[in-house]
Amino acid sequence: MQPSIIFLTNDYTVSAVCCNINNICTPRKKFIAFLFYNEYVHTIQKDNSVQPLHDKIKFPYSGFLAKQHIPQALVPVYLNCLQAYMDFCHSHTLPPGQDSSLPPFMASMHNLSSDQTKQAQHAISLFYKLIDSIKRSQSDPLQISSPPGSTEYSSAKLTKNATWQSELNKLAEEIQVRHYSRQTLKSYRVWISKFQAFVHSKAPQLLESTDAKAFIANLATHKHVAASTQNQAFNALLFFFRFVLDKEYGDFSGIPRAKRTRYVPTVLSRKEIDAILARLAYPYDLVVKLLYGCGLRLHEAMNLRVRDFDFEESLLTVFGKGQKFRKVVLPSSLLPELHSHLARVEHLYDLDMERGFDGAFMPDQIDRQHKNDARELGWQFFFPAKQLTPLADSGTYRRYHLHETHIQRAVKTAAVAARIPRNATPHTFRHSFATHLLKAGYDIRTVQELLGHSDVRTTMIYTHALKLTRPVVVKSPYDIVDQEL
Repeated sequence: MQPSIIFLTNDYTVSAVCCNINNICTPRKKFIAFLFYNEYVHTIQKDNSVQPLHDKIKFPYSGFLAKQHIPQALVPVYLNCLQAYMDFCHSHTLPPGQDSSLPPFMASMHNLSSDQTKQAQHAISLFYKLIDSIKRSQSDPLQISSPPGSTEYSSAKLTKNATWQSELNKLAEEIQVRHYSRQTLKSYRVWISKFQAFVHSKAPQLLESTDAKAFIANLATHKHVAASTQNQAFNALLFFFRFVLDKEYGDFSGIPRAKRTRYVPTVLSRKEIDAILARLAYPYDLVVKLLYGCGLRLHEAMNLRVRDFDFEESLLTVFGKGQKFRKVVLPSSLLPELHSHLARVEHLYDLDMERGFDGAFMPDQIDRQHKNDARELGWQFFFPAKQLTPLADSGTYRRYHLHETHIQRAVKTAAVAARIPRNATPHTFRHSFATHLLKAGYDIRTVQELLGHSDVRTTMIYTHALKLTRPVVVKSPYDIVDQEL
């Protein structure tokens, strides 16, 4: 005989429904198993993998139910509805604080009666109202009255990232202290937010290394992400635990890792590069010529200043990753175009100074120590933005560099127009720079210095191209003619 489960409806009537427990306890139908575990449950097997609602959600929600005049007898049922909804959002990677997550949740509850469906929908709608009420109230941690008969509990805001806001602020501070790039901060914030959703906004002081291990393992076993993506998440959590939470990260040697595939960079021929350049408009074509001619990363080219160009020595100073400087040779064939572009930059600079603008955006440490440097020609971006950017705090205007997405879209469009079969991005020209130098006979140490790699093993990835030029038969030096040497 199938076990019976008792359902409590809005009009306080009890109806018995016979159903298969094995079918009910599937991940998409956990609602049934959660909804009725109190005195209304006759027989049910408890799912130990489900974590109860955190107190920072449970008690504010219970107090809000009391304010909405929900009968005390229905409070456990509403809490179970919310628990089922939170688990559903977690398993389907949906934001629990957005009402767009409600329709798919209700669609999975097709086994419920109409009264039970209305009750579940009402429970979740009250959760949304609680979030809206907190958004409209003060930004400090909110005190919400607890259920009758219990003590007062302090609860942080239930909006996205609210309970971890102080940790996210400290994350930004720690990254800025170490002079990491803005892109690093952006990537780390994304991964920390995903980790927060994974642990259901668990209090940061209660986080353990086992939570991070479960998250990293989930990326490989369920999300099937690439190895580089999993490593990025690993580094983000490592930084978060060590420098924000001041906790030990633990040993991760036993967790599943995404399979690392051998990466072979995309390399374009000189003919393909010329075809793309012919379809690029100014100044995008000049940017790409520097990417290929000097082996620059895109963000390195965008951050070039006028002062970085030494036309007398034909050298370019590049500020690269890890706060490292390097010098590369300027292509002699590009010098006329660079001089012409510099004249336009100087003219734009003169117009900005006549209009009383405050010059270019500066690195924080330099802007604090030398406030007038932003108005000097040498500190102007070599590829300035077309529009000025207002500063809200001071009411002034400064000029930034071209946005990286403009170059990325231009290269993509030009590659499609040139019918390049491979995926061409701005970084492809850096790959082509290294590969073409190695093919031309330059040693790998020289290429390593030009690329700004700390480890020669990173540069070794480009040696795949050398296989194309190696002789099939190994000869003794005595047998090699002079033309081959």
